[in-house]
Parts: sequence; structure tokens; C-alpha cells
Amino acid sequence: MTNDAHHGDRHDRHGHHGRHHTVDSSESHEHGHSHADEDMLSVEEAYERIAASFSRLDPVEVPLLESLGQVLASDVYSPLDLPPLTNSAMDGYAVRGEDIQGAGADSPRTLEVIGLVAAGSVSDDIVRPGTSIRIMTGAPIPDGADTVVPFEETDEVQRRRSGAPLDQVNILSGLPRGSNVRPAGEDVRSGEHVLTAGTLIRPSEIGVMASLGLGTVKVARRPVVAILATGDELVANGLPLERGKIFDSNSFSVAASVVASGGVPKILGIARDNLDDLHRKLSEAEGSDMIITSAGVSKGDYDIVKDVLTQRGEMNFWSVRMRPAKPLAFGHIKQEGRGPVPLMGLPGNPVSAMVAFEMFARPAIAIMLGKQPLPRPSVEGVLTGPIYNTDGRRVYARVEVTRDNGTYYANPTGPQGSNILTSMSRANGLAICPEDLRSKAAGETVRIIMLDWNEEVDL
Repeated sequence: MTNDAHHGDRHDRHGHHGRHHTVDSSESHEHGHSHADEDMLSVEEAYERIAASFSRLDPVEVPLLESLGQVLASDVYSPLDLPPLTNSAMDGYAVRGEDIQGAGADSPRTLEVIGLVAAGSVSDDIVRPGTSIRIMTGAPIPDGADTVVPFEETDEVQRRRSGAPLDQVNILSGLPRGSNVRPAGEDVRSGEHVLTAGTLIRPSEIGVMASLGLGTVKVARRPVVAILATGDELVANGLPLERGKIFDSNSFSVAASVVASGGVPKILGIARDNLDDLHRKLSEAEGSDMIITSAGVSKGDYDIVKDVLTQRGEMNFWSVRMRPAKPLAFGHIKQEGRGPVPLMGLPGNPVSAMVAFEMFARPAIAIMLGKQPLPRPSVEGVLTGPIYNTDGRRVYARVEVTRDNGTYYANPTGPQGSNILTSMSRANGLAICPEDLRSKAAGETVRIIMLDWNEEVDL
């Protein structure tokens, strides 16, 4: 029950590996197994069982800007035309199209300038034959006008330089009627269906709703995820570190992953290896939409965590055919005043916890948000160091992905023990060695799940 070297990974922490960048088999002997267990679930089987337990949360109304990254809970209809009035697409002169037909640099049309209209203003003047109104971008087109001539196609600049009066202007281009005019309702008509429930809200959707005058929006609620680390060896961040103890890292990496996935983390702290403390800490999860624990789910761990989880609900403890993150628990526990709440028990080793979160908890949060739980983008890349697979599990090797001359390269980030958290911080992808292959050699092509894009990846 630890965030660090424990139950099969302790040797990773004490020099088992050299400094060469290969992908090791440090978990292959975990709990005394050197080959794939017959009752192991595939990653896909575990995912399907977990995903089936989640659905979109109830809608809430939030301020518009806070809705970024969430999913619309109801359709959006426009209360107005956009633009509300026919307006100018350019700075220039509002004219009658028939007054400027045939105009050119050698045959200008001289018009009287009878006024000016800026954006946000409405002109009371009427453009009659032989007249024009100076107009700014976005300003409503005055009555009588149907065309806008940009400043660049008039002699205004020359007039200003020479000090000539600006009560007249020469039009130097015979633009077609309607040029540079944006009709009312060109973008959206009043009553029009603009956005559909289920749409992911991006900056562009924020802009659209703001243009409709919406200050709030109904979205699927962000899930509150309670996070509990377990183990007598753990010390809370900021406290003195006693001999034999380690700081709790899982609570922070998991909480950060929850935020990055769109959820709201609720850190419960550390539960000690006794019944009372575990029960008390789980009671503090009241009101959460999912509980994530770390450690206490492996075959070699103390039975106390499993006992408590089972006592409070229905739990399944699985082995998943993957490395890292073989041990996994999933089920539901009872909460007062509401139905059973999903609980996911991640492995204790920090890399295992992060990889298990990526594969199973991140999609669960997406479903609660009303999103499609789409996989991360993936690329094909060339390995620069081998990946070994000694026990028939799918290996997710931490790699730094770079690109050179259009080819992606997957560079293992050093020793791959599931306790070596820095190997995760150096990685921007997970390179896969399938279950049915014993290794992937340097120079071979692998599929890489991209966790993010570092600056070194030249797209």
C-alpha cells in the first residue's frame, strides 16, 4: 500500500537497472507470476465494464466563461439576428451602387460627403443620388446606400495630404452593387437553432453564445472526484519525513489528472491501515460522484482495504493484462442520502496509478461530463530502444516522442519501474508492445499514445 517501491517493485529503486534506455520487465514477477494469468482481463474488457457504470451528470447553469470545456445540456436558439442590422464590412464610404458604375482611376466619380457613421451609431442621413456617407467597419448601412467603397479605392488619402476639403470624395473603382455589405441575419437568424445539446464548448462556442447575449449556459455538471491514498508508510506533503516513510505523491498526481480531465478533485488525505481510519476517510467522500483510491488492491497487499471496500458496497478486484497497472479494483460503495457511488482502486506505485487513471478514470470522467470518451491521438514512430515483454501483458512504455524529417521517434525515458515517477514526467507518450509479442526492438515501428505534445515534437 504505497506510492513507491512495494510488492514486487522494490528492486527497481535500488540499482536493478543500468543507465541504458531500455524498457524493463520490472513488474513481470509481481506477486510471483512470470506468465499471463488465465483470469486476467484485457484492457478493453476492463474498460467496457467500467464505462458501463457511468453516464452524464445532471445539468447545471454556470456563468458563460466557466462553461469552457464542458458539454451543452440543452439546445441554444438565437434570440436575435446576427448581425442585427445590415452593416459595413470595411472602413470606407457608403454609396449607391448605381452612382459609381464605370468609375476608375482615370474616370473617377465625385460624390458629396454628407456625414459620418461609426460602429455603434446609426445615421439619420439618407444617401441620395450623388452623395455618400463616410462609414466605419460594423456600422449600420445608412438608408439609401447599398455598397461600401473602401478608403483605399478613393482619393481620401491624397485629399488629406494636400489639405483639400473632405466634403467631397472621388471614387476610383466601380464596385458591384452590394460590395462590402453584410446583410442583417447573415450569420444567425432570430429563432434559429444555433448549438445542439451535447456540443463540447470551445472558445468558438463561447464567442457564439456571447454574441447572442447569453450570460449563463446549462451544461453537464463537472464530476466531483474524491481521492484517497492508503498506507501507514505515507506522509502528507509539508510534514517532516521520518525514516522509512515516503511522501504521498499519488493524491497530487491523481488530483492533477482529475483537473486535466475536466473534473473537480476532492483530496481526502491518507487513510492508515486500520478499519476505523479507512471507514472514516471513506465517509468524508460523501457528495462525490466517484471515489479513486490508490494502493491496497494487489494480491500481496493487506486485505484490510479490500475488506473495507467490500463491506461498504460491491467491489471487483481484477488483474488487467497490462504493464504497468496490472492490479485494479472497481465497484460501487454506499453513500448516505444517495445511491451507490463508483469507486476505482488504482495500484499504489505512482506510474501504475497514472497509467491506470489514463486508461480507465479519464474516460469515466469524460462520460460523466457528457463527452464522447475518445482515445488520445496516436502516431506511428520508430523505437530508439527496445521494449521487453516477458509475461504476455500489453506494455505501455514511457517515451519521449520527437520528429525528424517527418519521422516520429519514440525514445524510452530510462528505467521503467512502476515506482520511477520521473520517467513519466520525461514522457509525452506511451509506446505499446502488444500482448502477443515478446519484445519490440530498436528500429521497429510502434504505436504511440500521445499524452501531450512537447515543443520538441515539430508538427
